[in-house]
Amino acid sequence: MTLPLPRYFEDFLHDIRPTPNQLKEMREGHARLRERLQSDTDLAVGFVSMFLQGSYRRFTAVRPKDDSRADVDLVVVTKMKESEFSPARAMSCFKPFLERHYKGKYRQQGRSFGIEMSRIDMDLVITAAPMEAEAGTYSELLKAESLSSLRLDEDFSTEPLLKSGSQEEALWKLHPLRIPDRDLGSWQDTHPLAQLTWTHRKNARCGAYFVNVVKAIKWWRLVNLESLPERPKSYPLEHLLGDCCPDGIESVAEGVVRTLEAFVENYALHAAAKKVPYSEDRGVSQNVMARIDGKDFAVFHEQVKTAAKLAREAFESSDAQTAVPLWRQLFGDKFPPPPEGGSSSKKSFTPHQGGPGSVGRGRFA
Repeated sequence: MTLPLPRYFEDFLHDIRPTPNQLKEMREGHARLRERLQSDTDLAVGFVSMFLQGSYRRFTAVRPKDDSRADVDLVVVTKMKESEFSPARAMSCFKPFLERHYKGKYRQQGRSFGIEMSRIDMDLVITAAPMEAEAGTYSELLKAESLSSLRLDEDFSTEPLLKSGSQEEALWKLHPLRIPDRDLGSWQDTHPLAQLTWTHRKNARCGAYFVNVVKAIKWWRLVNLESLPERPKSYPLEHLLGDCCPDGIESVAEGVVRTLEAFVENYALHAAAKKVPYSEDRGVSQNVMARIDGKDFAVFHEQVKTAAKLAREAFESSDAQTAVPLWRQLFGDKFPPPPEGGSSSKKSFTPHQGGPGSVGRGRFA
């Protein structure tokens, strides 16, 4: 007999979201970065648009654990032409700006600049519109996605991922952006808008539970960091979870169980051979797992196997007294404790009533 325990998951998901203070820091940090970029007379003339990407924009982010900082990614779409700008030259154009405003706080990464603030990390991602004819389209379509209009409050997971209708289709059909890859020394395709649209559609096919399934499993990874390899994490992990999560799930609990089990089954042969699967990115022909070590993936797969068995046992438990400790074993103490009373009582089936969660069934049950 399955026991979804919707209120328990409701409160659990509430407590693993970024805190109000973290959201405030992110809002202020990326808004200040955007304002400074737009005010830069040397750079701004070459801009097409700016928009957020990453887990916060896809609503799959979780609260940083311990002393880690929250992070947010800002994509700048420019008019740069590959024939005129090598990746090194393209990124060097932004160094004077970074020296003026973030001296000693930034570092150049393979495909972006990392900016380390006291409470948050920001990634400044430089891209180019692939076709001059589409530059205006990006500019117009992304006005609604601008940082000034995007809500990042405590209830941000209730926001629509994308506007519906023709705008969504237009975003999906745009050509990928081009991003300078310092390590490869060449421009590569990237399509964060395709990732966003794919997540939007997947979430709809999963009854609006998918993004919370991802958050729950990301949190499982965080509380088990000591026994897990560094990778896969972040988007590569989220991408694989998207490939494994079945459509039509009816609760977060069901989604967690079936996603973990599908992960174990789908990648068993890869793990046995200590190889990573080829998993093509949304909208571009690139393997999101390309930088993952096969031995690390095998270790990760083994831990997912253990987690899947525990999740299945919790999901099929007949009462809260049995199920909740198992969910807490999986997710740690952010998952609410079991109710008082005996396990044989009918009261054991009563959903958890305490805690701050107060959202409707459609997102968390």
